Amino acid sequence: MPIRLIVGLGNPGREHAEQRHNAGFWFADALADNLSLRFSLESKLNAEVARLTGRDEPLWLVKPTTYMNKSGLAVSAVLNYYKIDPADALIAHDELDLPVGVARLKFDGGHGGQNGIRDTIAQLGHGKFHRLRIGIGHPGRKDLVTPWVLGRASIADEKLIRTSIANALDVVPLLRAGHIDKATQTLHTPQP
Repeated sequence: MPIRLIVGLGNPGREHAEQRHNAGFWFADALADNLSLRFSLESKLNAEVARLTGRDEPLWLVKPTTYMNKSGLAVSAVLNYYKIDPADALIAHDELDLPVGVARLKFDGGHGGQNGIRDTIAQLGHGKFHRLRIGIGHPGRKDLVTPWVLGRASIADEKLIRTSIANALDVVPLLRAGHIDKATQTLHTPQP
């Protein structure tokens, strides 16, 4: 099935814009730029929303305004309002367990400690949706995780993260066409 909804997870507000935790927002913003779309606030959905229309099925881009820990409120509201099956959704988020500069697609599974995914699973009652996991690396100790995700990446790391986002953008047409396996294989194959 084609992807009909792409959600980027992050925290709203300028004070959070450059934090590693906002890698999902970075992806959503980059995709909106590529498609010449603008987000507008939909307060009833607790989200900023952009819509791509044309010959294909509409594609909805969403950035929750609920803060990361309550992302599921916006995700469930958008899915219900637009009558989209969770299996046709892709949620982009930062991933501690992947090295900086690596992006991976995944379907289903647990939350892996990512609070936005945790809340989405809690709201939906399952994890049967696609994820774009954007590697931000791990600080090495559990007690350093919160300042790490809420901190700004080094210039070198941010460049690697944005390169992984650009690689993920390249497979969006495959995802929209329903070629999930091909998109996964393409994204997961090391670039020369």
